[in-house]
Amino acid sequence: MPEPIISISGLRGIIGSELTPAVAARFAAAFCCVAPTGPIVLARDGRTSGKMLSDAIAATVLGHGRDCLDLDVASTPTAGLFVREKRAAGGIQVSASHNPPAYNGMKLFGSDGRVLNSAPGERVRQAYQSNAVAWADIDQIGKRIPCQEGHSLHLLRVLSTVDSEAINRRKFRVLLDSNHGSGAILGTQLLQRLGCDFVVLGSEPNGSFEHPPEPISENLQSICDQVRGRFDIGFCQDPDADRLAIIDAEGNYIGEEFTAVLCTLRRLMDQPGPVVTNCASSNWTRWLASRFGVPFHQSAVGEANVADSMISCHAVYGGEGSGGPIDPRVGFIRDSFVGMAQILDLMSKTGKTLAQIVAEFPPLSMIKDKMTLTKEKLLGSIDRLKRGLEAKSISTLDGVRLDWDDRWLLLRASNTEPIVRLIAEAPSRAEAEELIQKAKATMATVSS
Repeated sequence: MPEPIISISGLRGIIGSELTPAVAARFAAAFCCVAPTGPIVLARDGRTSGKMLSDAIAATVLGHGRDCLDLDVASTPTAGLFVREKRAAGGIQVSASHNPPAYNGMKLFGSDGRVLNSAPGERVRQAYQSNAVAWADIDQIGKRIPCQEGHSLHLLRVLSTVDSEAINRRKFRVLLDSNHGSGAILGTQLLQRLGCDFVVLGSEPNGSFEHPPEPISENLQSICDQVRGRFDIGFCQDPDADRLAIIDAEGNYIGEEFTAVLCTLRRLMDQPGPVVTNCASSNWTRWLASRFGVPFHQSAVGEANVADSMISCHAVYGGEGSGGPIDPRVGFIRDSFVGMAQILDLMSKTGKTLAQIVAEFPPLSMIKDKMTLTKEKLLGSIDRLKRGLEAKSISTLDGVRLDWDDRWLLLRASNTEPIVRLIAEAPSRAEAEELIQKAKATMATVSS
């Protein structure tokens, strides 16, 4: 049987082949063998296969002598927050994030409510590979406890970061596209509390996606058309609601790169301090840090890495360019609801439209591509890249990143296939494309 893809924070696979109830139970058992003593929080994103996997996971958790705090359908940030609020040993979110309907997965949280980082994630992987179990005796079997308060706790935490009364006075017209994922439940409650005139698309969390679930431009053109001329802003979530893309009133896809950037701007207006992004995110956050005179830090790609960096530098804000703002006042986890509330708060505070706010940032264009190359060959070609592209600086924090004054290029090797992904950002699309082509030409002799 094909194996699921396992990362430091979980696994994902195609239902019925790579991921079955038996695989989910085995992975849950491994997690129970590694996690500290205490209950485990369980949630799912609404996919068709989610209930089946959740039942297998819950049975395993109970069988390991732990109570299972079951949120049923809830977002990833809601689950993470609930772990911390209830002082649970950890959590399991059943979700394949933005992957197609045939997929599902399991995302793991530590007792701090954060997505697992590399050390405990590696211990879970090893326990899974060794088929580790620790079944409880009959008198120690845990209980499955339905928990209804997850959304209300999360809602209050998000609202505490914004001026709700000021937002209410603006009566923003909002289109929320939850695409039948887990985001509509809390999204509806949030927009109601913020006094918005809103419409929710895909409000039933049944996994019947009306468009491909990744909130990128090519998947959201029909949503852009619906926003144009009818709403002040459009918000688009992925199925587990940890990513958020935005659309302006003219129906322009502003995208995911701006989500954390705009939230960072709002935070810095009130509380200047260190900010963090990963090394694959736009330089707009670096520009903001310079404008406000605050320290700017970059981490390796991955939510856990961003959170680690935020904690170490006492950041007031962080996030990833894939639509993931991270506000430490709410939790060290990507959160689309934080994004929605704080972008509306920014529009309320400034009195400007989304388009007007975005227009104040320097023009930057990002392009993504890939080429066939192994990780070993990439890391062995750093000097060649630096000479061939005449970079001002080079970093191997995560892959190879080359920087100039107004542009950058990142090459990252895949962990699962001999592919190197390239990301370039420059003042224009043509300049970004030129960086990509120069890098591919420089590396062509290496891959041959």
